[in-house]
Order: sequence, then structure tokens, then C-alpha cells
Amino acid sequence: MKISMILNVALGIALVFLCYLVTIGKGKEKEQEQEQKQDSSEVVINNILQRTSIRSYEDRPVEKEKIEKLLRAGMAAPTAMNRQPWHLVVVRDRSLLQQIAGLCPNASMAKDAPLAIVPCGDMNKYEEGEDGLRGFWPQDLSAVTENILLQAHAMGLGAVWTGTYPSEERCKAMSQLLRLPSNLVPFCTIVIGYPKGDQQPKDKWDESKVTYDMGK
Repeated sequence: MKISMILNVALGIALVFLCYLVTIGKGKEKEQEQEQKQDSSEVVINNILQRTSIRSYEDRPVEKEKIEKLLRAGMAAPTAMNRQPWHLVVVRDRSLLQQIAGLCPNASMAKDAPLAIVPCGDMNKYEEGEDGLRGFWPQDLSAVTENILLQAHAMGLGAVWTGTYPSEERCKAMSQLLRLPSNLVPFCTIVIGYPKGDQQPKDKWDESKVTYDMGK
């Protein structure tokens, strides 16, 4: 009997201790999850704050798998009514890159870059009479462009956003160069490559440009 009682007591103590260990383990798991979430948020904000426009590149191609990640990032952008009015033109040909540099003074760095992506607005994504909705396509393409810029920075690449739309002259020249069909409107040219030298981001935070609850 005494041995049985001792065993029962020992078993009870073991069960209590086991429950304690499980509780502690779950608590640590929650702490680790919270730390991971905090780490992720820091990674995101640091990537945004450290990104800067890069206009000088190494003589080195951008790998195919990285190009696909850039394109995937672009197409993950928000879009009005989910129309996804984008078509991304990838330019790797040296001759085309040099011609882009000659067409647009603001894209002159393309002559030394290994890659450019030209996000275009696809007007076929809108039905006839949807002019009001169609007016949102530049916003959608802006989101695409920013996603690509951030992804480029996250992968150790450098990139710069050079404007095309709404300049009719630039749009016409780019359309002719890339032989774009009439439904595609070139929005901008993102010049991309491995950065040459150390470029520091600008601190653009200005609290005076923020207003809370305006109108109240």
C-alpha cells in the first residue's frame, strides 16, 4: 500500500511538472511568434526607409530568377476593381537600353544598366464607357512600380523610377521603340542593376506635413 501511495504521489507530481513545462513551452512559443512579427515589421520598414534611387551600376547582369521576383512583386500591387491593368515589358538588350537612354534624358543611366522594366497600362482591361474607372490606371501602375523598387532593394539591386506618362512625346517615343500595341501606354521606365558605389538614402520624414483628423 505504501509503495502504491508513493507511486501515485510521484505520478501526480510528474503530471503537474509536465503540465508546467507544457505551459512554459507555449508561453515561449507565443513570445517567439511576437518577436518574429516584430522582426518582420522592422525588416519591412527598414527596407522602405533604406531604399534610394540608384543611377550607377556594375557591369553585371541581373539573374533571371531575380527578374521574375521583381515581376511577381509588381503584379502583387493593389488595383482598382481588380482590373490589373498592367503589362510589364522587360528590356535586357543592350541596343534597346542605349536607345531608351537616348530617348529620355531622365533615363540616360539606362545606357550602362543591364536591365529595365517598362510598366505599361493596358487599356483593354476596361470596357467601353468605363472612362471613370480607366482614370485610375496610373495609380495602379504607380503601386506596381513602387513594389518593384522595394523588391529590387531587398535583393541587393539598385533601381530608379524614370517618368514617361503623361508626357505625350515620351509615351509616343517609347511606344515606337518597343513596338507596343495601341492598347498599351508606357507609364515609366524602371532602370535596374547592381549598384556601383555606396548610395545613402535621404531622410524625407517631415512631421509638419502630417495632419491628424483634419476637418474636426
